[in-house]
Amino acid sequence: MKTRHLVAALGLAALALPAVAADELALAQKSGCTACHAVDKKLVGPGYKEVAAKYKGDKTAQAKLEEKVKKGGVGTWGQVPMPPNSHVNDADIKKLVAWVLSL
Repeated sequence: MKTRHLVAALGLAALALPAVAADELALAQKSGCTACHAVDKKLVGPGYKEVAAKYKGDKTAQAKLEEKVKKGGVGTWGQVPMPPNSHVNDADIKKLVAWVLSL
């Protein structure tokens, strides 16, 4: 009986994962991020999965990327500048960066 409950709970947890990603993707769209970035391919800027791979294991990545999203930057991915995103609040930037790094 306990095994059945555990399996059911794990199944429900797995169903919730895509919803979280959908929320973050919707936030990225609303914030204007998807004008230049996609999840799994380069557009103007790198794909989110490429960003996650580059910073995997970097304990300072969250703070570094929050700063870059907020203030913009150039040079890490080539010479096309990323404009500042000061219109996006800090809590949303933190959530978006955490999502990207989780991919």
